[in-house]
Amino acid sequence: MASWVGKDFTFWRRLLLGTAAAASMLPSIMPHAAIAQAVTAAPGAGSNGSIDYGNAQPLPLPAATVTPPSLLDALLAGQQSDTDEAGAVSGSKGTGRMHPVRLTARRALGDPGGAGSQEYGTSQHVFTTSRVNPTGNETSRFYPYRAAGKLFFNDGARTFVCSAALVKRGVAVTAAHCLADFGNSRFYTNWRFVPAYNNGSAPYGSWTVASAIVMTSYFNGTDSCAQRGVICSNDVGVIVLNAQGGAYAGTSAGWLGYGWGGYGFNPSNLALISQLGYPGALDSGALMQRTDSQGFVAANLSGNTIIGSLQTGGSSGGPWAVNLGIPPTLSGISFGAEANHNIVVGVTSWGYVNTAVKEQGASPFTSTNIIALLNRACSLAPAACS
Repeated sequence: MASWVGKDFTFWRRLLLGTAAAASMLPSIMPHAAIAQAVTAAPGAGSNGSIDYGNAQPLPLPAATVTPPSLLDALLAGQQSDTDEAGAVSGSKGTGRMHPVRLTARRALGDPGGAGSQEYGTSQHVFTTSRVNPTGNETSRFYPYRAAGKLFFNDGARTFVCSAALVKRGVAVTAAHCLADFGNSRFYTNWRFVPAYNNGSAPYGSWTVASAIVMTSYFNGTDSCAQRGVICSNDVGVIVLNAQGGAYAGTSAGWLGYGWGGYGFNPSNLALISQLGYPGALDSGALMQRTDSQGFVAANLSGNTIIGSLQTGGSSGGPWAVNLGIPPTLSGISFGAEANHNIVVGVTSWGYVNTAVKEQGASPFTSTNIIALLNRACSLAPAACS
């Protein structure tokens, strides 16, 4: 079982004293009161079609029209208040055993050449976006990348694509807008999660979904949003996968950890974010892309994290991780603070309507959304969280 990384002594002291503050530090394996905030739906109900892998369209990013914040302003502002206690749960690399399935024909994509330089848009927010796979190597098949993947689903008879990532053996996190229509109390249907999707191939199989879970406030449209339905506090959702032959997707692909309450962010609410996803405008959505950028918390934008990015529609729901990669073995030096690797702290939630800005945002992971959602998922399918 994954260990809970947080302020253990403080939590138990508060629990013994009976303070309400202890509730904000509950790990996902403990009893919980917040699950009443979440709603669930079975996939397939009301679906008018089947998944069309070959003609699936990237779900457009929710488009923000507000003036983009400045990274420089965030740096000058210094520390911002954060009332949530930070914590994280580690992931697992899985066995790595593949069972490949061909979903569509391969696309001819070409070779763009060597690595490019750092870039930025009109926001002047620097970032680097590149294929996960270098020339001649399918890196997306290896941990931690293989825990991320494409998420296919139906809205009526049409098939759309988002991104997602495993955070439990049989549970993946994505954006709420990839699961439900904000404010209309309506779920999409017929989801399929494909870990490490690579140009029509599903190296770790294609997985159907037993349950989709979002926050009630997002579902019914009462969520706190800087722009209605776009820059929200709770554009976060999870899916519970169906097992195949008694095993879940994470058994082989592994799963990432997750953090909440500002885990991985320094006291000025800054963090180096690595974003994974399948944007439709990059390599036709056929390959996993990675973006690295300085992230900052915009308090006036529902506490969302902002990064510079080249990613587009189809990247929705892709994980935003801190400390992405395999940690080195140290000698004569120690890790810094909050150094757990492969910790998801958000998912791609929205981008600017003006694509020249080249910034994207993510709802924050908090003790009242990500933990509540995962608690509900694990109560529905305990084996998916073991």
